Amino acid sequence: MSPLDLREHFTRFREGAGDVVHFAAHSHHYWPDAACEAQIRALDDATRLADRKWAIVFGEIVPAMQRGVAERLSLPDPDTIALAPNTHEFVRRLLSCFPAGKRLRVLTSDSEFHSFGRQAARMEEEGLLDVTRVPAEPFESFAERFATAAHAGYDMAFVSHVFYNSGGVAGDLDALVDAAAPHAEMIVIDGYHGFMALPTDLSRVASRAFYTAGGYKYAMAGEGACFLHCPPGAAARPRDTGWFAAFGALGDRQDGVPYAPGGARFLGATFDPVGLYRQAATFAWMDGIGLTVEAIHAHAAGLQRLFLDEAAEARLPFLTRDRLITRADAGAQCGHFLTYRFPQASLVREALMSAGIVTDVRDDCLRVGFGCYHVAGDVRDGVRRMARTLAEHAPADDRRGETVAHAAE
Repeated sequence: MSPLDLREHFTRFREGAGDVVHFAAHSHHYWPDAACEAQIRALDDATRLADRKWAIVFGEIVPAMQRGVAERLSLPDPDTIALAPNTHEFVRRLLSCFPAGKRLRVLTSDSEFHSFGRQAARMEEEGLLDVTRVPAEPFESFAERFATAAHAGYDMAFVSHVFYNSGGVAGDLDALVDAAAPHAEMIVIDGYHGFMALPTDLSRVASRAFYTAGGYKYAMAGEGACFLHCPPGAAARPRDTGWFAAFGALGDRQDGVPYAPGGARFLGATFDPVGLYRQAATFAWMDGIGLTVEAIHAHAAGLQRLFLDEAAEARLPFLTRDRLITRADAGAQCGHFLTYRFPQASLVREALMSAGIVTDVRDDCLRVGFGCYHVAGDVRDGVRRMARTLAEHAPADDRRGETVAHAAE
């Protein structure tokens, strides 16, 4: 297992958490101290400069964030990166690139996060979209099934790199784009659970696929720092457009509706830039200590395997290997959280939360996540607390016909 120990860089969040066991590193990641300091810097800039702070935001912070994203995704040009407070803004703008009144044919999975899944379902109710959803499971065959479905022809193919509700991986992104590109006018990859978790190289598909993600999770920057990579020349004039999309031309006479070049054509309107301060600072901190996505991924994968071993030794009820949705053994492709499927998932999550152990639930699945700020001791201590808590407070395990208390003895 990787010997990565970054506790000294996360003192604010770790100390602030007290004795809480934070196993929700797929939902809200702790921020490094550098990001916390950047938040204070943003306040200082605002109080010192007022509206003149935007010269720093667009002259320093935004380019630093664009470079950081481009470097971690092997994108050839940072200027293809547009920024927004959330990915739903990008979903709306991408959908607005198609002709008004056209019923769009959309290919996607049945496991997309709500920023797209909810919007697509609502538009489907109105007859605005015709949506084909390929089941994410079994994960091993998803890429092949998605590629086969794409042959029917679509206006948009939208798919997550890592599925939010399971940690399953859609497959090799190069192969997915290669398969969909001849049959879809627009390809969009939701990278939120992959960015800064799985090493990702978009260099081969940068000219053909949009990619969106943000800082709330593995990028360790909190809310308000999302981005969209925009292939050059694709979808040049989104109908949903804010005044920042012509920011470089605001001082000129406005004839028609001009758009800025590069990814800036997908910008919206005035936003709170504090999240961008945090994200740029997180990238700078990583560069300063030589921390790579590859190292983070190896560390998280090692913690997952340790959790599984410790859970088995402790006879941790409910969270058993046979209830895992995705594999987490060496060499397996999955996100940075373990997902267990069982009917009592919500009740178990409530029992753990009452004892200060943070996990989360999606439907009948309990998710347990790990970040680069965790160490082996956190996992061992966490499993012991989970075992005690579940033995005392969790519901009966109906499948095995025994109470949790008996299972933990």
